[in-house]
Amino acid sequence: MIISLTGTMSLQEWARLFEQRTGRLHGHNWTITFDDSIVPDKPAAEWFQYIRGAFAKFSCSSCDRTWGSSRVLVVFQFHYERGAKRGTVRARRFRQECKTCEETEMEEPLFDSENIGVMLEKLVERIRFRCYKEKINLKRSRPLDWTEGPHESDLCEACKRGFCRQTNS
Repeated sequence: MIISLTGTMSLQEWARLFEQRTGRLHGHNWTITFDDSIVPDKPAAEWFQYIRGAFAKFSCSSCDRTWGSSRVLVVFQFHYERGAKRGTVRARRFRQECKTCEETEMEEPLFDSENIGVMLEKLVERIRFRCYKEKINLKRSRPLDWTEGPHESDLCEACKRGFCRQTNS
């Protein structure tokens, strides 16, 4: 499994859980990377997209304040290279600002293993459907844990950039 970022255990967890779900899907190798340049609804030619929202926690790197947000957007874009028998997933996890710090950086979301697992399970279903033409009943599923904590649009990177699909809470 290749992961292109260093950082928190959360990134390692994403890679581990992704590998568990793909293994060698149809005998092919799939990798996941994180890419903050992804623009939702604008995948490259021959790439597919899956967007999911879930509850995540944040921790301010300046003041150590922690908070949860019920609507953290994750955009997955994936591509299968049929001839090479491999696939690539790029993921963008949208960040948030701390509401108590004046000059603050966008902080990375920290998802729990269960939410990561469910998001990746749904992603793999879409990979199987789109790339391998498997007949899968793709149900529109409700986002995970959206009842735990508010969503503050003025602090949300996805909202500020016009990508968030949620309303203010």
